[in-house]
Amino acid sequence: MADNEQAEGADGAEAASSKKGKLKLIIAVAGFVAILGAGAGWFFLMRGHGEEKHAEAPPPKPPSFVEVPDMMVNLVGAPGERVQYLRVKVVLEIKEEKQVEAIKPNLPRVTDLFQTYLRELRPSDINGSAGLFRLKEELTKRVNNAVAPQQVSAVLFKEIVVQ
Repeated sequence: MADNEQAEGADGAEAASSKKGKLKLIIAVAGFVAILGAGAGWFFLMRGHGEEKHAEAPPPKPPSFVEVPDMMVNLVGAPGERVQYLRVKVVLEIKEEKQVEAIKPNLPRVTDLFQTYLRELRPSDINGSAGLFRLKEELTKRVNNAVAPQQVSAVLFKEIVVQ
């Protein structure tokens, strides 16, 4: 009987160890499949991004420019001071060539807005680069209001002289 009990005990140990072995095998196979899935997913995702990087983007279109007639205005000064004049040559930068023809008929309105604004300036308003930057921003805002729905990217100064 003791031999019988020993045989049954050995069979139980083998059954337990075979269950643990199968469990380890299942976990190993599941881990291997998970790693393969992650690798395949990464490969397909990166392959898609690589094609986007190699696709050549069309070259950016060069901007178009519209000349605004030269302007000369007197600046506001204190009574008794010497009268100072501002002479400005301005160019409008436009993103697309087709907008040029839509903006050209509005140039008299743009010139009028510029002159009325420039005549209200004092010499101290345009001192230094900060003053010129503010002037450029204000002129851009005014020209965009005048030519709406068209859009002007920037107002560029060709020449600014204060006399």
